[in-house]
Amino acid sequence: MRTLAGAGRCFDLACMGAAFLLLETKNIVQFAHLFGTTWFVNSLVFAGVLLSVWAAVEVARHVRLPRPLVLYALLLAALALAWAVPQQDLLSLSPLPRFFAAVSLAFLPIFLANLVFAQRFAAVSSSSVAFAANLLGAIVGGMLEYLSLISGYRFLLVIVGALYALAFVSYRLLRTPAPAG
Repeated sequence: MRTLAGAGRCFDLACMGAAFLLLETKNIVQFAHLFGTTWFVNSLVFAGVLLSVWAAVEVARHVRLPRPLVLYALLLAALALAWAVPQQDLLSLSPLPRFFAAVSLAFLPIFLANLVFAQRFAAVSSSSVAFAANLLGAIVGGMLEYLSLISGYRFLLVIVGALYALAFVSYRLLRTPAPAG
């Protein structure tokens, strides 16, 4: 029973897991649209995800991160920017500028999401419960991915933004002690 209570305090991490999986999915599809569907393109996306995660971990280790509100605001702004720039606009660029623009739009949200995760994970009391919640969230994200069949892959950014907003709100609510009385 104690573990279930701990898992409830990690609901935000579950939301982050779902959102992160959707970001990866959207990026794979975006890069396929911009550069073709090849194993090389897919490997570039996965390498970009891993490098973004690694960079965020290193930044979190060496830099004092701002308050969660600031990180979440930056993350939502990066998602809004990715939404505001249509992929069709990138297709008019030559391959090298297109690549750098696509990398910036795709991996800035992943970098910021991992800063949020690193900051939150540093505060958990049980890393195994936190990772379990995050993994369960990723499974839910895998199921939510099928919404793209109805809404399109671009709309996944809206779902990602909603999941990160829910993560922020749930973290704020769950970390606040219940009033005595």
